[in-house]
Amino acid sequence: MILKKIWYNYVKLFLRISLNFYAKEIKIVGRKNIPKKGAILFAINHPNALMDPLFVTTFNPRENHFLVRADVFKKPLVKKALTSLNLMPIYRIRDGRKQLSNNEEIFNKCFNILAKKETLIIFPQGGHSRDRNIKPLSKGFTRIVFGALEQNKDLNISVIPTGITYQNSSTYPSKVCVQFGEPIDSKTIYTNNEKAKAINILKEQVSNQLKELTVHIPDDEKYQKTLKKLNDANVDFTEVDKVNAMIRNQKFPEPKEKKTNYVKPLFYLILLNSILPYFIWKKFSKNIGEIEFIDTMQYGVNVVTFPLFYILQSMVLSFFFGWQMALYYLILSIIAVYLHTKLAPINTENNK
Repeated sequence: MILKKIWYNYVKLFLRISLNFYAKEIKIVGRKNIPKKGAILFAINHPNALMDPLFVTTFNPRENHFLVRADVFKKPLVKKALTSLNLMPIYRIRDGRKQLSNNEEIFNKCFNILAKKETLIIFPQGGHSRDRNIKPLSKGFTRIVFGALEQNKDLNISVIPTGITYQNSSTYPSKVCVQFGEPIDSKTIYTNNEKAKAINILKEQVSNQLKELTVHIPDDEKYQKTLKKLNDANVDFTEVDKVNAMIRNQKFPEPKEKKTNYVKPLFYLILLNSILPYFIWKKFSKNIGEIEFIDTMQYGVNVVTFPLFYILQSMVLSFFFGWQMALYYLILSIIAVYLHTKLAPINTENNK
């Protein structure tokens, strides 16, 4: 148990550092809403595959458990690694009807996690989507909350809606905003209402908060027109409250020119210095079937290949020019990537 905790905290620290090389800016809002003790279910929207739980858990003081789609567990080595980091598979109809029976075991694990007053991350929309709105929520997360309460009459579970918003998803670098909402007292809802009504109340309260915690453009005939106006104005979607006010009032800034990228030469220098990792990523990118997985794969491949390649090149330099020159090269290579991440402008051309 101690070794697992050390491993979890080590990976969390590594993620915290490496995600700052992925994102130009990471905004964390509402962290004070997270209780230091007690059972918590984080109900988050899901625009960007495995990047979503990474950001939510990395900048979250609690140790978290996750429910993620079962198909990412297919390879034994990957399954072992994910399980060691508290990830659990949830099966859907598309995984095969026979597989759905496995969810009973997973639900029981979730009940036990909450009974031990630990935390759980769930995507209540049931799937990922790049659309800038909150879809109708499934009742799966309410089954877990109320199921745990049924088994443990003295248990209190705080449900915390959590909105995650990206600026320029699938294009390096991006910006990210994670907003933790107000805790919802699920036990009060459960004890004061019939189960069917309690489910609807909890779903409605979570949905209403999510619509404020991330950018929400109503899914109607105005959706595309509204999105185009926001993109044309080059708005910063991570300024969630400001953008939602524009949407509610239907008042948008005037169109703006795209920002000039003055650090583009630095990007080409990094590319020249990282040519092998770049080609490895290009090879992997050809096999990505869903746009929501681009960032996950890009981050996963680059966070491994870039450091390894720089270390290997440093070893070669050390052999020919000594360890001091190799160390200078390694430090400058890392600084160059970090500076580009933080200085490159972000435009809205890819903001679906």
